[in-house]
Amino acid sequence: MQLRQSNIERLADGAVYDTLIIGGGINGAVCAAALAGRGVKVGLVEQGDFAGMTSMWSSNLIWGGIKYMESRDFKLVRELCVSRNHLIKHYPSTVQEIRFLTTITKSFRWHPLMLWAGTWIYWLFGNGFTRVPRLPSLSTINREEPVINTEPAIGCFEYSDAFLHDNDARFVWNFVRTAMNSGCVAANYVEATGFERQGDLWHVGLKDVMSGREWTVKTKTLVNACGPLADRTNALADKHTEHRHVLSKGIHLIVDQITPNKRVLAFFDEDGRLFFAIPMGTRTCIGTTDTRTEDPHAAITDDDVKFVLDNINARLSLGKPLDRDDIISTRCGVRPLAVQNTSGKDRDFLQLSRKHEIDSDINQGFISIFGGKLTDCINVGEEIVDLVKTMGIDIRFPDYRWYGEPVDAVRDEFFHQARLMKLDDYTDASASEPLSTRLWRRYAAHAIGILEYIREDPRQAEILIEGTEYIRAEVRQAARREMITKLEDFLRRRSKISLVSRQETIRQSAGLMEACEILFGDQAQKRFDEYFRDHPVTNGIARDPGAGPLPADGATNDPATEHQEKTAAQRQEGDFETLNW
Repeated sequence: MQLRQSNIERLADGAVYDTLIIGGGINGAVCAAALAGRGVKVGLVEQGDFAGMTSMWSSNLIWGGIKYMESRDFKLVRELCVSRNHLIKHYPSTVQEIRFLTTITKSFRWHPLMLWAGTWIYWLFGNGFTRVPRLPSLSTINREEPVINTEPAIGCFEYSDAFLHDNDARFVWNFVRTAMNSGCVAANYVEATGFERQGDLWHVGLKDVMSGREWTVKTKTLVNACGPLADRTNALADKHTEHRHVLSKGIHLIVDQITPNKRVLAFFDEDGRLFFAIPMGTRTCIGTTDTRTEDPHAAITDDDVKFVLDNINARLSLGKPLDRDDIISTRCGVRPLAVQNTSGKDRDFLQLSRKHEIDSDINQGFISIFGGKLTDCINVGEEIVDLVKTMGIDIRFPDYRWYGEPVDAVRDEFFHQARLMKLDDYTDASASEPLSTRLWRRYAAHAIGILEYIREDPRQAEILIEGTEYIRAEVRQAARREMITKLEDFLRRRSKISLVSRQETIRQSAGLMEACEILFGDQAQKRFDEYFRDHPVTNGIARDPGAGPLPADGATNDPATEHQEKTAAQRQEGDFETLNW
């Protein structure tokens, strides 16, 4: 809390910023890291928590968009494959190659041999950076992945892409932390309330959502990185842009591990869209749905849950079909898709991709980012640096590389210290990996500070919240360096505890109140009560913050239900895009 309050005081001290970024999702985070690292005086504000909307609802996949092969958007596929490779190279502990095993049924529109040939083209577009594709027989699949129902299948193929070993929100947070290390002044739960251009400066009204305090910040340039809320922000600033967003809702269900093998099981659902079972440590993430919506805070419905369960059960051979009792948690969010801001009928969803678009008013120093995805994030940061430079902002360190893991010498020093103190002996028996590996992946150079906590007090290496891998020292680290403002910031975004543990298990953990005391001090009970008041368990299932309550069987509570019914009809006509999350 001290870090956040200190940054708010700095934002309110009357200084003029080179660039103020509104929105702390992946686009805003990489812009802050890129600009601050290159020597720009940057402020970053987010009305909720960092990565609090779209950026915490992805499939955790870093992939080149193989689906765009079918629509012949080869330029985009090439660009995304190169971006994927770049992230694998510079974030080897976090972004890792993973195999996708795809099963094709008799009724599918393409033969497996044709799709397998396409994976070779895809591999070549990626410069042969990953392992080569494979065409296994059904008997091989029955032996390697007996969980797959091969009865209706006519073939399978396997290829490589990448995924985030941790969670997407943590990936975003690390860019925010990198930006702050380079001098960026960032604060969560700070809302932009108004914009006015006076002379050469923007005067931006800000409000601390937690305290109600209001003030004005002056900045030479502005970046609107508000994701699904970008259009609202542009309207507030009276900016008319070439692009706008249409929104698509997607959900995932988290269940116990379906297969011990570290690979993505991919299928085509009843509408012909890709459908995944993705490893998540000792859990599996399955989904997704894609439903056109007008609501940036769209909620999960019973139909969504039924759709995912029906599809996964039809494609797996389980001892007992998955049902609602097997759901540990859910994810529900919207994907903002960039379209031309023209009058008339929306573009056909088949023509949409997640490629980002950037609109700018050079004379007034205003930039709007539309769309985007985790895979392409480094390019977004670089493009914003170039644009800000054209607006007259001095880029003092143009050659500085602002992204990637620390140099090998830092990594080697961490693991050397970890070996000397026999850190991995503290690894819990239920953990999915050695403690040293996990700490380095999550905290990089800052993990050395965690070693100091443990040397001072070995109890700091103990798991604090039962059923998770998070140790006491990590909670201390979060309290000091990670701007934890509400309990859900820690449980859902800085960690993935609320994704992989049932809500009641978390609540009953003997260590949770101690964690709250470390994070919030004398506000511990207040934050504890607030979290469980705002996130009640419905039908035994925990939902993502902001996703709304899970309805009872047969009910719906999505404000865009009418539009969903229209979308169902569009699917039958074949004009709904194969989107992925």
